[in-house]
Amino acid sequence: MIDIHHHLLFGTDDGPKDIDSSVAQAEAAAADGITHIACTPHANDTWDFNPQKNGEKLEAIRARVGDMVTLGLGCDFHLSYENIEDALMHPTKFTINQGKYLLVEFAEFMIPQSIGDTFYEFTVRGIRPIITHPERNPILQKDHLRMAEWMRSGCLVQITASSLGGRFGKRAQSLGWELLEKNWVHFIATDAHNLEGRRPSMRPAYEGIARRFGEGTADRLCVDNPRAAFENRPMPQQPEPEGVYVYEDDPGRRPGLMSRLFGK
Repeated sequence: MIDIHHHLLFGTDDGPKDIDSSVAQAEAAAADGITHIACTPHANDTWDFNPQKNGEKLEAIRARVGDMVTLGLGCDFHLSYENIEDALMHPTKFTINQGKYLLVEFAEFMIPQSIGDTFYEFTVRGIRPIITHPERNPILQKDHLRMAEWMRSGCLVQITASSLGGRFGKRAQSLGWELLEKNWVHFIATDAHNLEGRRPSMRPAYEGIARRFGEGTADRLCVDNPRAAFENRPMPQQPEPEGVYVYEDDPGRRPGLMSRLFGK
């Protein structure tokens, strides 16, 4: 399995505090069956995102874990004005392994109505937004249908593995499974921070999805799609997301240009 959202870099954000903790976290991930990890520290007004320092910490961890797990770099990108402007000027600064895929996180108290315009600007600059853990966002728990517009413009969706087991409450668990039922999910990831409450575990989610939807779906969400993002390759063919490309004025209308360019 491939984990594209994981706080593994020590002393960078609210993840591990020292390199020994990072190594222990990587070992736990490998024991769970995770073969690749994108290390994705926060970029927000609390923690400074420094690509050079992040790269140095990544190399220090690599030296300790060897070939136990393949490591890469990304970012847990908060959609602040300053971050958005920086990303538009430097399209690969925050993306996974300097490719085109970018994890984006909404604030819990507000999602601007203009965010669709921001996502359009990102796609024009070659950035493919991945909406992280919408099932845990209070605003999207009340109105997840807002995501349909963003998906039509090329956005992808990632949910947290432990949400499916109830780690973040019943509402997150229920919405996570609902989004899976509707084929609105492209990635499962751990969003791991430590070995206590936020462990690096994907196996229970993989097995639960396989039981409910089949191993092909579990592989697509936990291996195939994450590999495409990790290696900066085009996404494999995805199943039709329920209700995303339905228009009240014309039910037969098909996706527009941006959706055809970036896939469903």
